[in-house]
Amino acid sequence: MRILCFGLLAACLLTACGQAWNDPYPAQEAGRDILYTAFTERPKHLDPAQSYTEDEATFTGQIYEPPLQYHYLRRPYTLVPATVEAVPVPHYVDAAGKALPADAPVERIAESIYELRLKPGIRYQPHPAFALDASGQPLYFGPTAAVDRQRMADFPETGTRELTADDYIYQIKRLAHPRLHSPIYGMMAEKIVGLKALGQALAEAAKQVPKETWLDLDAFPLPGVERVDRYTWRIRIQGKYPQFAYWLAMPFFAPVPREVERFYAQPGMAEKNLTLDWWPVGTGPFMLTENDPNRRMVLTRNPNFHGETYPCEGEPGDAEAGLLADCGKPLPLIEQAVFTREKESIPYWNKFLQGYYDASGISSDSFDQAVRIDVGGGVGLSDAMQARGIRLLTSVKSSTFYMGFNMLDPVVGGLSPRSTKLRQAISIAIDQEEFISIFQNGRGIPAQSPLPPGIFGYENGAEGINPVVYDWVDGQPRRKSVEVARRLLAEAGYPNGRDDKTGEPLVVYLDTTGGGSGDKARFDWLTRQFAKIDIQLVVRSTDFNRFQDKLKKGNTQLYYLGWNADYPDPENFFFLLHGAESRVAQGGENTSNYVNPAFDRLFIRMKNMDNTPERLALVREMNRILQHDAPWVFGLHPKSYTLGHRWLKNRKPNDVGNNILKYQRIDSVDRRAARADWNAPVRWPMLAVLLLGVGGLVPAWLAYRRRERRAAR
Repeated sequence: MRILCFGLLAACLLTACGQAWNDPYPAQEAGRDILYTAFTERPKHLDPAQSYTEDEATFTGQIYEPPLQYHYLRRPYTLVPATVEAVPVPHYVDAAGKALPADAPVERIAESIYELRLKPGIRYQPHPAFALDASGQPLYFGPTAAVDRQRMADFPETGTRELTADDYIYQIKRLAHPRLHSPIYGMMAEKIVGLKALGQALAEAAKQVPKETWLDLDAFPLPGVERVDRYTWRIRIQGKYPQFAYWLAMPFFAPVPREVERFYAQPGMAEKNLTLDWWPVGTGPFMLTENDPNRRMVLTRNPNFHGETYPCEGEPGDAEAGLLADCGKPLPLIEQAVFTREKESIPYWNKFLQGYYDASGISSDSFDQAVRIDVGGGVGLSDAMQARGIRLLTSVKSSTFYMGFNMLDPVVGGLSPRSTKLRQAISIAIDQEEFISIFQNGRGIPAQSPLPPGIFGYENGAEGINPVVYDWVDGQPRRKSVEVARRLLAEAGYPNGRDDKTGEPLVVYLDTTGGGSGDKARFDWLTRQFAKIDIQLVVRSTDFNRFQDKLKKGNTQLYYLGWNADYPDPENFFFLLHGAESRVAQGGENTSNYVNPAFDRLFIRMKNMDNTPERLALVREMNRILQHDAPWVFGLHPKSYTLGHRWLKNRKPNDVGNNILKYQRIDSVDRRAARADWNAPVRWPMLAVLLLGVGGLVPAWLAYRRRERRAAR
């Protein structure tokens, strides 16, 4: 009885002090400046030559440093130096190598030359690839380097060295490595002088040696990238390509030291996941110190990070929002970021509400709990969220989602009046506003063209609407009626959804990779949208590989796709409809295989221009052509809704910059107090159990004592 009483009493006392009873983190982490968050999809690639997805950029953006970055606070997005002294301004030369003025006609420019100069003194994170022995030779180098070593921690000695221009040159060469399959090699091979020839030479060299043999890229020349001195290099681009500066802010152009690649290429390393794809090495503010992508990944402050400070200026409203409070403070502002994998949305959401994750998205399951929408369509936090000091950040993402028509198809394709009016009728009939309300919880805006907000050429108001699909009424866009769509369909030769020559009903086919329960609801809805104008829609679901093969061969009628901006420029969206990018003819990104010579001529003129009124006029003209031809049903630009606890500071939506972790700050004292308050244990059940236990044992104990006394007599 004494043991039971003392046990129950101890349990009660333990719940009254120390950590919250359900705290998933070690006690020694309490009070530290650690950001806790979650990820749902494991990153596939962390090698900067290969990585291209958003879930990978969450990590690579904090570890690697390309030459440029985006200013964290300014809008529109502005390039600023990261590791270089200044944003490079290209100078131009003609075919004879003669210098040209900045305003030279595009047709005269043979090459654009970018010269970049590093800030001296930047050093890499500690890593065993830089460790040297007493004679100055690599400490971990040779055929037995991986023997009896399973983890990076099994290499106890580390070193570092200064960042140089050679490291950037080496990484550009890696884009052409045949074993890396960089997703931007094909495009960059047409831009960087000599990169295509380098790729061919490396492919030939790789055939001559075993697969695991390291190729020393320093042995292969690349004439388009020149080392000027220890800190300076030049990149030669064919023709004029002003968007190249944006690529210089992506991890593809971050430095990779030759000795790091050689370290990981040693025998036995790859079999143990000791690779750059698993353990990246950079000069950025954080380094990956734990990598279990099925469970947990940890970024820790790089002790060698150079002296970057928090920005002191932004855009109007930033000061009032508290975004300038850390002006001039050294970065990063947190010591660690812990990412825990959450495969299901409900546990993720519950841990956020308990304070164990510092930020969260909003799934459909938790939308009504987190957000309220007023009668005017305004969005705000629910009372429960406001009571906890949770903040809501919203932004329209630099993305577009659309339903494409295959312009090679004999029914929906081509630029004849018949097929054009058919596509226009379908564009009107599909009610994007209703789709956004039902399936997106209102998180999106209807697209009027390929361009999302934040991209030069996007326009609000009457000037920006798609006049084929919308009218401007009382200061708002209003979708044209179904009657207008029916009239267009009849003019196309399909009155009441039947071919006016054969009398056959019009049937169109949508190819998709969907097939889940949520997809069924969406496809049922879409079928009803087509039925409004008496068109029969047949949905053909298939697996991803088969779907891609059908797109490649042009064996589709309709399909759904989306595009996220690589960089904030209209060229990055309009190229998806450029004739030279036709998927079937050229293997490009123009999946609709749309070819309009008038649009293509304007695209060629527009793509290399600076953002001037003349460029805006071209963008408007291009949009009008696309709106009339309707190769896409312009769908939506998604809205991002993100929640952050009150103790998470300096959060601002950013759709193109990925290196944002260094700016965020944690008020760990406030967080600790809130966790204790929100997760206080309910003690009365335990006390009730204690009392019941004592109450049940007292009679037995008294009976026992009576028997003992009788026996003693």
